[in-house]
Amino acid sequence: MKQRRIVFVIFEGFQPLDLFGPHEVFQHADRLTGGYSCQITAPLPGPVRSRSGIPVHVPYGVADLDPAGIDTLVVAGGAGIDRARHDPVLTRWIATAGATARRVTSVCSGVFLLAAAGLLGGRRVTTHWAREEQLVREHPELVVDCDPIFLRDGHVWTSAGVTAGMDLALALVEDDLDREVAHAVAQEMVLFLRRPGSQSQFSVALWSAQPSSDPIRAVVTAIHSDPGTRHGIDDLAAHAGLSPRHLQRRFTAELGVPPATYVEGVRIEAAKRALAESTHPVETIARRYGFGTAETLRRAFHRHLGVAPSDYRDRFRSTKEYT
Repeated sequence: MKQRRIVFVIFEGFQPLDLFGPHEVFQHADRLTGGYSCQITAPLPGPVRSRSGIPVHVPYGVADLDPAGIDTLVVAGGAGIDRARHDPVLTRWIATAGATARRVTSVCSGVFLLAAAGLLGGRRVTTHWAREEQLVREHPELVVDCDPIFLRDGHVWTSAGVTAGMDLALALVEDDLDREVAHAVAQEMVLFLRRPGSQSQFSVALWSAQPSSDPIRAVVTAIHSDPGTRHGIDDLAAHAGLSPRHLQRRFTAELGVPPATYVEGVRIEAAKRALAESTHPVETIARRYGFGTAETLRRAFHRHLGVAPSDYRDRFRSTKEYT
């Protein structure tokens, strides 16, 4: 098998997992197939200190590494990106390497280096949600979508922060080789969930606003404690001790979404967990979590996640440890 040359670009203040995570994915795939050769470069050779203080010895500065013949360029992110993207030597090398590479990729804020090198050209990209406003402000020519954990636009792949780089690398391995190899890598690395790029950086439990009053808090508790039960506006109003109209106004004001939207989001989160962690049929999960039928669950998944429940289960199913 012809080896694909993967080159990682780091800099002072890079996020270590943006390098180590994807690098390990490719290294594991190489041990299984012999399909990859990995190199690391930086503005200068020698020790490069990561954001957390861990130094990495880099054998090649960009002046020492031939930019021709690279299969996949992987640019890390990190707090040092704001200085690195103003390094003309580094950005020129990335521009040269990216012009002939089969694939150009970034992890987290590494997208800023790709943009500085002129490699994005109005493409749809993602990055860590905390950098979204900065990316939109500084690069209005890009279509920025910070909901997916990674996305592909042509030969350019971009990803959200830290562990999303491992999801991206698994997707690249699957694209190069096949799903079985990517799955074997995920099992070997004990990556329990292989997430598709359409998986959101956000979830109801982590990112919704929190209720500020006891009546709305009681409603939210009732929804989360049993997502599949009846949660019509009259039922929720009874939990709050408010009229349905008053609840609608209060709930929307405190949480930013109406009750029905919140209920559907919690039910989708519950169904996602059940699909990933159980073998129950889709129809059973749909009934258990308030969707009624498998078709209703399928429409909700397509609307929110862009995938069918069965496809979500295939990608997210927990791996089993065998002895």
